[in-house]
Amino acid sequence: MSKLPQNLHLGVSSFIVLLMAFVYGANPSGILPYIFGFEVEDIELKNIFRAIMGLYMAFGGYWIYGLFHKSHWRSATLANILFMSGLVFGRVLSTILDGWSPQYGIGMVGEAVLMWWGYWNLKYYK
Repeated sequence: MSKLPQNLHLGVSSFIVLLMAFVYGANPSGILPYIFGFEVEDIELKNIFRAIMGLYMAFGGYWIYGLFHKSHWRSATLANILFMSGLVFGRVLSTILDGWSPQYGIGMVGEAVLMWWGYWNLKYYK
């Protein structure tokens, strides 16, 4: 059987997460006010967004590594499931406490799909 369906999950996830890493951290003062409508001027806030960028790049890079190294595919997929489930949990909690976010609601659905897709892959591709 082709490895495309098995590897597509990690490829899609890494593309999206690496793209978002640069949205959050490449130039927080210039990009985030345009996208999210708040200013990022404080050095501590810039540091937080660049740390998020680093985490996203590390995970996205590991998922790419898992694409090309069969011995790491399972652990990369598990890391992906944990990453996506953490995002989903935080967004569900925010939805309950803060209300629905049209911008991140779509992201929450996408993250839930990637979480379940990864879980399915772990069960299907043993």
